[in-house]
Amino acid sequence: MAEFRVLTLNSISARGLARLPADRFEHGAALANPHAILVRSADLHALELPASLLAVGRAGAGTNNIPVARLSERGVPVFNAPGANANAVKELVLAGLLLAARNIAPALQFVQALSGDDESLERAVEDGKKAFAGFELAGRTLAVMGLGRIGSLVADAAIHLGMHVIGYDPEITVEAAWNLPQQVRRAHGIDELLRHADFVTLHVPLVPATRGVINGERLAQMKQGAVLLNFARDAIVDAPAVVQALGARRLRGYVCDFPAGALMGQPGVLCLPHLGASTREAEENCAVMVTDTLRDFLDNGNIRHSVNFPDVSMAREVPHRVAIVHANVPNMLGQISTSMALAGINIHNMLNKSRHDMAYTLVDADTPVPAPAVESVRAIGGVLSVRALSRLG
Repeated sequence: MAEFRVLTLNSISARGLARLPADRFEHGAALANPHAILVRSADLHALELPASLLAVGRAGAGTNNIPVARLSERGVPVFNAPGANANAVKELVLAGLLLAARNIAPALQFVQALSGDDESLERAVEDGKKAFAGFELAGRTLAVMGLGRIGSLVADAAIHLGMHVIGYDPEITVEAAWNLPQQVRRAHGIDELLRHADFVTLHVPLVPATRGVINGERLAQMKQGAVLLNFARDAIVDAPAVVQALGARRLRGYVCDFPAGALMGQPGVLCLPHLGASTREAEENCAVMVTDTLRDFLDNGNIRHSVNFPDVSMAREVPHRVAIVHANVPNMLGQISTSMALAGINIHNMLNKSRHDMAYTLVDADTPVPAPAVESVRAIGGVLSVRALSRLG
């Protein structure tokens, strides 16, 4: 029997699943009592989460389909694959810029409606093409809201197209700042970002602070005739406000990856059917990243790319390890150390990190950690879960 059972609720790339050694991992769509769940778009909110569950992996970036708060209460980390689909999204954003600048969608519709012989088609094309005249991207200003992996790639590509780029991200990481092209001009707020741009592209996660952040008031501050692109999340933008801004000719166009009732059939709106990460390469990259992090957690207790846990990674120098999820409260490490000492266990190494109310501790021991010692740690107030790992992963 396999050591770990992984339930797959969507079709996961075979290249990713191949990262799970068959001698220790069983995966499939109908496994009972799984230790982990791998998911793409399936909604887990209504799913009864089994007591055996140790982790959830999302083969993508967003986790809106996962009950993260409920899993956190149980001490279950949720992993995602940030940046694995970044190139796919970047390329679609570039396509959106060109679609809007050159009026490609209405021009295609115009041509598809034509009929007749070559001579009549040529006359119709010459008479009609003036209605679809666009403009070039070089020299135009692109505003990038959100400068993570995708936003940085979009900014870099736009610079190579000859565009001026202004960016804003109050939560930018050190790594993202290093990857950002030096030609990107920094805005000091959203209002400044929107005011002077010919194009605005959104690359922020959907959190309470960003829900509806592009609303009627913000749209009114945008440059007359600007184009808004949204390949992040639908709820970041107030769709009825966009329709109103288009009707008032404040906006020239809205290109997004999220069809909505308020947008259907509206002039100036171009909705794509959620194609952002829909490439073979992106699906494979996401599956590989999330299965690698999931395997490292199950085998070694290490945590990377989690949306609800701190990053905690410690090299295995000895086979005996205990992974502890607990509340971020004073004296927790002291209680864990004391419990280990009373069980006669010498701590070889220890690493603890916290994230908001959640903390995670890895303890390596010089000798095997018996079940009673594990249970004594589990009994400490504030401890959510304990796992003893007795082999080098």
